[in-house]
Amino acid sequence: MKYLLGIDLGTSGTKTVLFTQEGKPVASATIEYPMIQPQNGWAEQHPDDWWKAARDTVSQVMKESGINSEEIAGIGISGQMHGLVMLDINGKVLRPAILWCDGRTTEECKEITETIGKQRLIEINANPALPGFTAGKILWVRKHEPEIWAQCAQIMLPKDYVRYKLTGVYATEVSDASGTNLLDVTNRCWSHEILEKLNIDKSILPKMYESCDVTGYVTEEAANVTGLNKGTIVVGGAGDNAAAAIGTGIVKSGRAFISIGTSGVIFAHSDKVTIDPAGRVHTFCAAVPGAWTVMSCTLAAGLSLKWYRDNFCEPEIRKAEAENVDPYYLMDKEAEKIPIGANRLIYLPYLMGERSPILDENSRGVFFGLSAIHGRYDMLRAVMEGVVYSQLNCLEVLGEMKCHLQEIIATGGGGSSPLWR
Repeated sequence: MKYLLGIDLGTSGTKTVLFTQEGKPVASATIEYPMIQPQNGWAEQHPDDWWKAARDTVSQVMKESGINSEEIAGIGISGQMHGLVMLDINGKVLRPAILWCDGRTTEECKEITETIGKQRLIEINANPALPGFTAGKILWVRKHEPEIWAQCAQIMLPKDYVRYKLTGVYATEVSDASGTNLLDVTNRCWSHEILEKLNIDKSILPKMYESCDVTGYVTEEAANVTGLNKGTIVVGGAGDNAAAAIGTGIVKSGRAFISIGTSGVIFAHSDKVTIDPAGRVHTFCAAVPGAWTVMSCTLAAGLSLKWYRDNFCEPEIRKAEAENVDPYYLMDKEAEKIPIGANRLIYLPYLMGERSPILDENSRGVFFGLSAIHGRYDMLRAVMEGVVYSQLNCLEVLGEMKCHLQEIIATGGGGSSPLWR
């Protein structure tokens, strides 16, 4: 019997799952790791934390399943997008990775826009220059950390660092690379024009593949520490949301999913390149060859609820531990008791600035209308409703683009909340 192994490199942790070829889960393991915030609005992680989590979850899954490593037909990797990983000539990490939710590159994004032109950039990359995307991070390091930049021999995206550790190959694929601001999204390749104008040498970028292409094979070194078989194929994989689209069947026009994880995402399939001229939502290459996706991203959807849990829900956390349930389950039950509208309390979920649809890295979260009548659970309900209102804003933009949706599927951690559904 043959099996498939999936590794998902998330912002809060890495999850590895072993599946049958029919898609039935056999074994899984998850390991969490921290996010570093050196300054307000900054977000970083150590790439080696990702590799250790991937290595150890793979090892756990292999032991738990008891299968022979030769029975694994192939490995796919998905993960958080946009992050900047920088390696020296020996493949050593030069600095912590700058993440998708980092907002430090406002000036660099202005520079990109002025250098290339806003409309020309959208024509090529289907997206404006955004602080979350990779190109601005590259320019920021080049400007503010020249000693690091001078040593940089290879740039890659988060999941592709795990690929490198598994295979020794520098490679990426089109769905993830779409979020770099460096890809020609229509032609599914690095843009010579953008790279030339930004003075970025193509040689430091990984080789481009489609998501289903074989990109490399598990090395002997990786096999020894994971329990995998040397020579097992590793395919391109996909950015986290492009992978979720495949898993939820979003592979034809008219279908979309809404995912509430750390971020909030609406992801719609398109058989053609469909671009918002204002750049309020993103057009990316799909994990399906010859197809594209239209995606909105709000930066602090599930993150807003996690922030509220960590700061205001200590009683629910203690009760959940005593009853062996998820604290989010108890929070959901309490929020459900509050009337729709949270007693006229409104929350704006802009803890990390905002991407879709307002494109403002300087926006910040707000409770509006707070008065003496409100309690913790009114605020909790307002947080959950504020996240939903932000998704509605994004759906309205997709409507303007004539993305006519007949079916929307809920996924991500927030999809398990009856109230959010």
